Amino acid sequence: MDIFDRIKRDRGPIGQYQKAGHGYFSFPKLEGEIHPHMMFRGKKVLNWSLNNYIGLANHPEVRKADADAAAKFGMAYPMGARMMSGQTKYHEELEQKLAAFVNKEDAFLLNYGYQGMVSIIDCIASRKDVIVYDSESHACIMDGVFLHKSKGGKSFVFPHNDMARCEKMLGFAKKLVEETGGGILVITEGVFGMEGDLGNIPAIVKLKEKFNFRLLVDDAHGFGTMGPKGAGIGDHFGVQDQIDLYFSTFAKAMAGIGGFIASEREIVDFLRYNMRSQTFAKSLPMPMTLGALKRLELLQNDHSLRENLWKIVRALQKGLKENGFDIGHTESPVTPVMMHGGVIEATNLVLDLRENYGIFCSVVIYPVIPKGHILLRLIPTAIHTLEDVDRTIDAFKKCLGKLTNGEYQAEEFADISALRV
Repeated sequence: MDIFDRIKRDRGPIGQYQKAGHGYFSFPKLEGEIHPHMMFRGKKVLNWSLNNYIGLANHPEVRKADADAAAKFGMAYPMGARMMSGQTKYHEELEQKLAAFVNKEDAFLLNYGYQGMVSIIDCIASRKDVIVYDSESHACIMDGVFLHKSKGGKSFVFPHNDMARCEKMLGFAKKLVEETGGGILVITEGVFGMEGDLGNIPAIVKLKEKFNFRLLVDDAHGFGTMGPKGAGIGDHFGVQDQIDLYFSTFAKAMAGIGGFIASEREIVDFLRYNMRSQTFAKSLPMPMTLGALKRLELLQNDHSLRENLWKIVRALQKGLKENGFDIGHTESPVTPVMMHGGVIEATNLVLDLRENYGIFCSVVIYPVIPKGHILLRLIPTAIHTLEDVDRTIDAFKKCLGKLTNGEYQAEEFADISALRV
């Protein structure tokens, strides 16, 4: 079969909804400055879908740092990969400050979080090594594992946060590496980004007493939000010294682009010289590098940012629970609201929220989650207000009543072409 013919017939599990949802449910255009109140298709909406946790995206000091760096260096500098011609003292300074903040010997900057995690796994794990990972790990981890397996490596997956099964998988891995002469890499997340629950890091590190493995933690949603200093999940649980490879991205609390991996200095040096995604890619541009330095400074020194975030988080999650909503087991700012219904009911629910109540949040449906379930994902930030919280809970209550009464049922998808542009 011709490749293009196959693609035209099979649009993929999410792409099958393209005609019904493009520009509205998928690839929506939010306009205006990054803020809880933005424009969507000509209408102002209350926005709960931006990973701007502590409100740095439009912080005046951040905007100035970004603009000053762009004016001084342009967007292209430095040209080339860091190994060849893209190294600067500012990149090194950012790495040193990130490492100190997360209590590691060294850190290595990454151009993108997703690309970085895939490449970290590819670089760290040889084909003789075995990976053990949580079943709800982010797609970047899954792709890294797939790449590992494509080289002949082995992996075992355990059900989400199931420590008994994790131990069992480690037993299988231990037997396998005794034959291959390799090692074991355990991978999990600090904060799981879909439902906001935490990786059981304390229980995993206790298994180190029985199994000889290294632990890689993806803490994209924990860095800047969790722990007494905001230094992430290791800071939160007091086990940062037991996390062998600590990864995070700038795309969440730092409201930027890029990421980093932190570990022992010798391990970080190995990554510097062997990570293909960095060796063969252009260096992080100067505005993003200097901008990240300013963001890190504010994250470390302005504690009111994180305090405001958690004030909104507590109010939102407490209000939702008191009004009978199921928000799962979240212990982080990520706030899932779980309901029951099909795909068409979910689309009509979201249409009602956006068009009649002016509430914009992300919706997750099958095949990402099981059939018959709807997940509305809210991301509170430090710049939301308590009035925003009250307005949202009131709208959710009314929409849940309509969902329960069957008002969102229909035979086919609503025609979104008639909605305002």
